[in-house]
Amino acid sequence: MSLEIQINNDIKKAMLAKDKKTLEALRAIKAGLLLIKTGGDIHSEEIPDAVGIQLLQKLVKQRKESALMYSNQNRKELAEEELFQAGIIEKYLPEQLSEEELKSMIAKIIAEAGASSMKDMGKVMGLASKALEGKADNKTVSAIVKELLG
Repeated sequence: MSLEIQINNDIKKAMLAKDKKTLEALRAIKAGLLLIKTGGDIHSEEIPDAVGIQLLQKLVKQRKESALMYSNQNRKELAEEELFQAGIIEKYLPEQLSEEELKSMIAKIIAEAGASSMKDMGKVMGLASKALEGKADNKTVSAIVKELLG
C-alpha cells in the first residue's frame, strides 16, 4: 500500500475516532505529499517511496527542532504537542537502525570504497546515504563516518 493511501485511510480512522491531535499530524503529512505531487518534480501519479521517506524525515526533524525551541522557552505544552506529532509521523518511517548496526554497515561501506582517511569522507557519505536511506538520519551517519575514518 502506498504511503498516500495509507495516510488517507488513517485520516479517516482518526476522524471517526475524533482524535484531533493525530489528525493534525496526518494532515501535515498529506499536505506535504500534495505539495510534492503538485510541485512538478514527480511525473507519475504515485510518489516514489524514497521521496515519501525524505518528506517524513523532514517533517519529524521540523517537529523535533520546534519541540526543542519550545522547551528552551519553557512552553512545555507546545513542546509535548510537537513531540507527539513527531511520534505519529515516525510510525510511517522504516525501522531505524541501532548505532551498532550502523557502525558495522558503515565499516563495510568504507572497506568496499577503499577509504582510508578523511579525504574520502565525501565518497563514503555518498555511498552510505544511498545504502542507509530512511534507516538512519544523515547527521548520525556522518558522525559515525568521521569516527571510523578519523
